[in-house]
Amino acid sequence: MNLESPRVTAPKNQQEMYNFLTNIENYKQLMPSSIEKFEVTAPDTFLFALKGMPQIELQIKETREPELVVLGSTSPKFDFSLSIAINAAAEDKSEVQLTFDGKFNAMMAMMVKGPLQKFINTLSENVSKL
Repeated sequence: MNLESPRVTAPKNQQEMYNFLTNIENYKQLMPSSIEKFEVTAPDTFLFALKGMPQIELQIKETREPELVVLGSTSPKFDFSLSIAINAAAEDKSEVQLTFDGKFNAMMAMMVKGPLQKFINTLSENVSKL
């Protein structure tokens, strides 16, 4: 299952945005208001829980400075990655797009598609407000 957020313009240049997204603690600023738990568990890993959703732990799996950060689930039950593409837009701006890639069975995909799309859209929206 693949989902994409709209491309948004962030008020940071490409390198600043990359630096922001490779600092795990900064993801708390991007979370939806329905967040119930956020905890950094390692220098490259954090876990979070949203109302009505299971707790999820994400780890930085790949980086390509200054254009890509890939987060992946640490749980084999929820096998997915969240790629964040960062493109230069101007001297003090960048363009950011999130892509979710999950390996779910058809039934699970049907149940989580709506909430996941809303979640990545919220993350993307919050990037534009930094």
